[in-house]
Amino acid sequence: MNRMLRISMGLLIAAGLFGAGYVVGQNEYRKPTTVIHVVSGKWKEGTPEEEKQKALAGVEQMAREIPGIRNIWLKPLRIQPREYNYLFVIEFADAKAAEGYATHPAHDKWNQHYQTIRQESRSLQATN
Repeated sequence: MNRMLRISMGLLIAAGLFGAGYVVGQNEYRKPTTVIHVVSGKWKEGTPEEEKQKALAGVEQMAREIPGIRNIWLKPLRIQPREYNYLFVIEFADAKAAEGYATHPAHDKWNQHYQTIRQESRSLQATN
């Protein structure tokens, strides 16, 4: 009987470990309701590197000043089309915050500089 109890306990423990591993191994994802704003583009030819960096630093400055900005991304890993050479992403708390960004004085100030060095750009927004 003692041997049978040990075998049963071993099987129970093994089943528990298997179940725990299965639960941990599940691919979890969420569908957040934040708004993601993605901008990619091309600088005007001959734009000095310091002006490009000033524009990207301006995105970070806006994040400090404009309510509702949750996160920013400034380092692209891949950009398409390939002739585009910059990308930044801003995450807003919600659609209202994304709308407020477009009319905020900090965005207007940043945009004055950005428009002088941007050849072309594309922007997208997504949410759930």
